[in-house]
Amino acid sequence: MRKKLVAMTLVTAMGLSLAACGNNGGTTTGGDAAGGDAAGGSADGAAGSGVSITVFNSKSEIQDQFVQMAEEYSAKTGVDVEVYYSSDTVAAHLATRYSANDPYTISMVDAKDVYSLGAEHAIDLSDQDWVANTNYAISVDGKVLGFPVCIEARGLMYNADAIKNITGKDFNPEEYTTLDAFKGLLEELVAGGMEKPTGIMKEDWSMGAHFLAETYEEQPDVEAFVQSLYGGSADLANNAKWNAKMDFFDTMMQYNYAGDSPVAAEREVSEQKLAEGEIAFMFGGNWDWAMINAYDYSENMGMMPVPQNTDDGANTKLVGGGSKYFMIDSSENTSAEQQQAAKDFLNWLVSDPEGNAFLTEKCNLVPAYSNIDAAALDPLSTSVKKYADGGNLIGNYDYLPDDHYSVCGASFQKYLAGQVDRAGLAGEIETYWSSTTPVEH
Repeated sequence: MRKKLVAMTLVTAMGLSLAACGNNGGTTTGGDAAGGDAAGGSADGAAGSGVSITVFNSKSEIQDQFVQMAEEYSAKTGVDVEVYYSSDTVAAHLATRYSANDPYTISMVDAKDVYSLGAEHAIDLSDQDWVANTNYAISVDGKVLGFPVCIEARGLMYNADAIKNITGKDFNPEEYTTLDAFKGLLEELVAGGMEKPTGIMKEDWSMGAHFLAETYEEQPDVEAFVQSLYGGSADLANNAKWNAKMDFFDTMMQYNYAGDSPVAAEREVSEQKLAEGEIAFMFGGNWDWAMINAYDYSENMGMMPVPQNTDDGANTKLVGGGSKYFMIDSSENTSAEQQQAAKDFLNWLVSDPEGNAFLTEKCNLVPAYSNIDAAALDPLSTSVKKYADGGNLIGNYDYLPDDHYSVCGASFQKYLAGQVDRAGLAGEIETYWSSTTPVEH
């Protein structure tokens, strides 16, 4: 709530009018939610009727950009827009709004939330023009309910300039797809003066939601494997993919700049070290550019697949796909005029050059739409688009339980701190799965 008050104070100080409070236009009830809005000008889709809509943003790294865009969009269209953010689990946060009969007009959710919440809470968008321009929209029971906000992917981020400064040659990620080759490069960097060439983000979501998830997503049959975890028949400690990925993780730990206190490493510090070339590698995603670009970053950076001694081809692909989806509320608390204004906003993102620029230039997001030019993307997102265009993305598994990243991420933090060995970590993850229930899909 404090963030909400700060945002409103800033907007007021700029002389901009605030949207009236009330259903779909009022003060948020979600603890950490923050919002900002602006109004003015003449409307296109909403006919300047003073319609107010609320947008829930679940991507913290683009909140400032979103608030600024809302002000500009409001001034242009006459639609009052408030943008809110919460660090709570998406499903839990939205549940508080639904129970209060005060849903957001538009909610940015994860794919699994579309499947679990969409049928009850989202309108059908099948007739919208943008549907023909994307392969990532989510449908439930034959109805398009999820508008893909962007494409995101995970892999190994690298600083090519930092590597070249030591090796004397251009860095080609394709030469380091195996763990053996990657270890050789790390040793070369150490010999050349970069004592600790890697960094590890200790956050539970990075290790529990992203890195661990890849050990599922790269299985020959991800659905069958996850069901074996639920059923208790999976033998994680002896799983080939698990061990290939953990061999990579151990290598990253061996060369970690924060190896003496790995769970104390701050993400901002690690991002800065990668940006400025003090380290050369860190596991992450193209969303990390929102932090990297705050520093004196090197010009030549990118993302590559996680090196593995494997013959399944996973070491030539990133893991990713559609990431974050907008749903428009279908309840009686959202009027037909608000729903139309929300549709107009989504169409603006896809069809208007200013909407396109917001996605690609302001937020550095890889567009999920074939008609959007992505020439201005940042280096990490450029890498992701290259792999996506080449059909070299391993798809996300969208049905992990909500507490998977926090519980399993905590187990990974214990491993990072040396408090449990690999077999013990595998056991903790299997114990987690034995005490949870499958996500319906």
